[in-house]
Amino acid sequence: MGEQGSRGLSAGAGREFTTTHWSVVLAAGQHDSPQATTALETLCRAYWFPLYAYLRRRGCSPEDGQDLTQEFFARLLSTHALGSVHPVKGRFRSFLLASLGHFLANEWDKARALKRGGGQPLISLDAAETRYRAGPSENMSADRIFERQWALTLLAQVAANLREDYHAAGKGRLFDALQIYLSGDKGLPPYRETAEKLSLNLDALKKAVERLRRRYGELLRQEIAHTVSNPGEVDEEIRYLRSVLGAQ
Repeated sequence: MGEQGSRGLSAGAGREFTTTHWSVVLAAGQHDSPQATTALETLCRAYWFPLYAYLRRRGCSPEDGQDLTQEFFARLLSTHALGSVHPVKGRFRSFLLASLGHFLANEWDKARALKRGGGQPLISLDAAETRYRAGPSENMSADRIFERQWALTLLAQVAANLREDYHAAGKGRLFDALQIYLSGDKGLPPYRETAEKLSLNLDALKKAVERLRRRYGELLRQEIAHTVSNPGEVDEEIRYLRSVLGAQ
């Protein structure tokens, strides 16, 4: 999958689908639910950048892109916004983009009157713009930029969770040495070379890589499960995101 390696999206069978952030929001959308608000904020903090990239590709300046994204999330995270959430919204990414479209069409004129930079920002302008400029240079549409950046953001979140898992278990050095084998890229160091650096025999190294990939697959499915409304959508979303990152 491009920057993260496309093979990652097919790794591992994963764990059983459990209650997730988005399903909590869907279940509590018609009520004043602190749990739903917290779940929605968690998703928004993880996936703000694809919307920023979408707005930039639509022609917004970096400053306006930040203001729009920040104000949109501030309104979405208000308790009143949860009342509009309905199970038919399906995937969180689809709901998010549709909600942004509604905001741009109906509420941005009001928001422009607010003081720029008010409230606690979800994003850093410098970091967002640097990340945006480092993205694909081809002439992608705003919708395609959003979907691609969504997929890359999701994979980055999975990689961060995997790293945290290994470091928490006291296996940070092992993770740092083996993470390159998640990509499936050509020209990687031979297993034997890495095994010698880690003072492992070759068979132990191969099993360690296999466990790493299996855990990556589990965490990938868990992360995707956070953004869809039922377990039957996980495999379909994996296939879709693979296609998004495979298209140039």
